Order: sequence, then structure tokens, then C-alpha cells
Amino acid sequence: MPEERGADETYGGTGSYLSHVECSLCGRRLEADRLQNLCPDCSRPLLARYDLERASRELRRETITARGPNLWRYRELLPVRSAENELCLGEGFTPLIRAARLGETLRFDTLFIKEEGLNPTGSFKARGLAVAVSRALELGARSVSIPSAGNAAGAMSAYAAMAGMEAHVFMPRDVPLPFVAECRVLGAEVNLVEGVITDCGKAAAEGVREFGRFDMSTLKEPYRLEGKKTMGYELAEAFNWTLPDVIVYPTGGGTGLIGMWKAFDEMQMLGWIDDHRPRMVSVQSEGCAPIVRAFHDGLEFAEPWPAPSTIADGLRVPSAVGDFLMLRVLRESRGTAVAVSDQQMLEAAELIGRTEGIFACPEGAATLVAFRRLREQGWISSGESVILFNTGSGLKYAHLWSCSDGPGTLTGA
Repeated sequence: MPEERGADETYGGTGSYLSHVECSLCGRRLEADRLQNLCPDCSRPLLARYDLERASRELRRETITARGPNLWRYRELLPVRSAENELCLGEGFTPLIRAARLGETLRFDTLFIKEEGLNPTGSFKARGLAVAVSRALELGARSVSIPSAGNAAGAMSAYAAMAGMEAHVFMPRDVPLPFVAECRVLGAEVNLVEGVITDCGKAAAEGVREFGRFDMSTLKEPYRLEGKKTMGYELAEAFNWTLPDVIVYPTGGGTGLIGMWKAFDEMQMLGWIDDHRPRMVSVQSEGCAPIVRAFHDGLEFAEPWPAPSTIADGLRVPSAVGDFLMLRVLRESRGTAVAVSDQQMLEAAELIGRTEGIFACPEGAATLVAFRRLREQGWISSGESVILFNTGSGLKYAHLWSCSDGPGTLTGA
């Protein structure tokens, strides 16, 4: 059997098995080592591909588990070639918490919370942007741009600052002030745009065309997804290389949902897990639920949501470039999609807080609402292992509670 490669033996220091990128819709194969955004043929997302056959012979799970507690422990399965380009603030390897007191309240013993609010910059966006900015740096980008509802902008700003790159962020004008302050302190140029994330995308695209900035929009470059997929690797590792029965995930742009599904396929090809897959649940707001509607209508692509409105800024995504990929994951996994109200999110956040000591963001709290509904419907059975993703800290949304008249009310918000 071939000897395992060391982390600094090939590809300039990381041992990355990255081989090429591939269009997620038409299948066109492109070389990986240049800056690029969408497929030149069909303008759909490009996905990173690895030499998994070789990796299955040379890479061992034991090597991964012996490494430090951040997402770069999976470096051979990430796209950065040289270790000197790995930007790290400690992202990834977040706690998987057995929600015992919450489970007792709900009479469900096998409920877990993946606490992504402990990532740098306070959300799961740090995963994707750590890898995307690292790879952009490696490929020669010096100025990066992103439209964002808040958390992605803060994450990109942080890693761009580490890299010495210009950062240009475009956020809705009504975004909570902590997001604006974070980006400015981290050195980004902040552009506040009237409208929603799609309007921000249009404004950002003008700067990309005019000034040659590299576009870091959701799924419009191949490598942000790679950072997000590490959530799937971590779940398998935490469950001793098995997977849970159900994953409940708040869905805006959908990189985490798509990324985890990609990770599961990769791990099976590596021989690290078997063919068991979780049922994936997409959770959106009733005020912006294009994926929920498209899923239940049996559509392949989601129609844009008119006049989106929700307190959960990360869910206010009326049109996503990866819509067909999200819908594909839900159907392949035998999953489902659920829309919940803003009021229910606030109430759920307070229940999580007083039982588990976690200040969940509204997006994360939405997963608890969806879980309770699916449990009542019998879609989730007793004894199934269920993961709720809290994707960020509630601290950036503190105004939702400080302006309220008491628990579980939106009055005055």
C-alpha cells in the first residue's frame, strides 16, 4: 500500500488533492488554478473536484483527527495549494452540543445543536470566506467584493484584512448596525444599498466590472462552498464516522446545505463513511421562502420571491443562483422544506437560550420551529438523531429583543 503523503510533500505544502472545477449544471470541466466565477457556458456555479481515488489510498482519517481544532485539519480536501496562503482565525471545529434540557422540554432525547455562533466574526460565514479568500489570495486577487446581508460581509472583511487585500462590501441600508460597524472596523469599504441582497448584488457587480474586483458572491466562485462543506466533515467525525438521521438547516443562499451534501459524497468515495445519508431540511422565513415554495411545487428552479421581508437578514434572499442545487439535495435526501414566522423565531430563540445557554440568531432559532412542526407531523420519529444548526450569534440581532415589550413579542421592533 502506498505511503501516506505528508502535509508538505506535494502541491507547495498542503497536499491538496484538488484536480479541477466542474460546472454544476452542464458538467463542463475547467482547470482550477486561475481566478474564475461562474461557468462560461451556462453561468451556473462551479464546483471544486478532487482526486478522491488517490486520496482514498493515501489519506487516513486518523491523520485528520490528530490535527488542530480548525477547518484546515481537512486541508487535503480543500483547494488551497500552499500552506502559506491558509488564512486562519480559528474557524471551524465548533461544538456539537447535545441539547439535553431543550430535549427534555420537547420530550426528545436525541437532539443536538451545532453551535456555529462561536466561529470568528460570530457566524458560519467565517468557514466559507476563510477558504474563499485564502484561495483568491493564492490565485492573485488583490481586491475582493461581496453583496451580503451582514455576516458574510464581516467574514470577508476579516480575512481580507489578514491577507492585506482591499475589501468592498455591499449591504442593504436597513441591515443591523453591528454588521456595518464590524466591516468598517475591519477595514472594508462599506456601501449601503436601498433594497435587498439582490439589489446589493447588482451594485457590487458594477464595481467588479469597472474596477476588476474579484466577486465573492454566494456560489459565484467555487471555493466558498468548500469552507462550508467542512460542517459535514465535522458531523461525521463527531458521530464516529457515521451521519445523523436529520439535519435542519436555515437556508438563504444555500452554500451550507449544498456543501454538506458534497462532503458526504466525498467521504463515501474516500471510504470514510457508508451510504447512509441524513434527510436534509431547508428552513426559510414565511416572508421569503422561494426554496420552500419551489420544493412543494415540484419545480427544478425557484421563482424570485416578491417583496421579501423578515427579521432574519440571512434568510432574506429572494433569488439564489444555487436554487436548483438546494432543491436537488432536498429531493435526493428525501428531505423537506419548511417556512416559519418571525414571531416563532423570536420565541424559539428564547427557548434555546433559557434551556441551553445559547444566544441563537433568528436564522438558527428557525430550525427549532421547523423541528417542532415536523415532530408534530410525525415526519421526525422518536430516537432519530437530529441536528439543528445555529448559524450565528444572536448578539448582532440584540435590537430585536431590546426593543420588544417582553418575551416572544415583536412590538416596537
